[in-house]
Amino acid sequence: IEYMQVSPQLVLWPGIAISLTVLSVNYIGDGFRDALDPRLRR
Repeated sequence: IEYMQVSPQLVLWPGIAISLTVLSVNYIGDGFRDALDPRLRR
């Protein structure tokens, strides 16, 4: 755990990458739902 105090970028960059990946998958899933769900079209 000491490495987080010495080199915080070792935790920061993977955390940012995971967050961006989760947000991207969420937005892609919302787009697919909007495009493919016939109940939402009116």
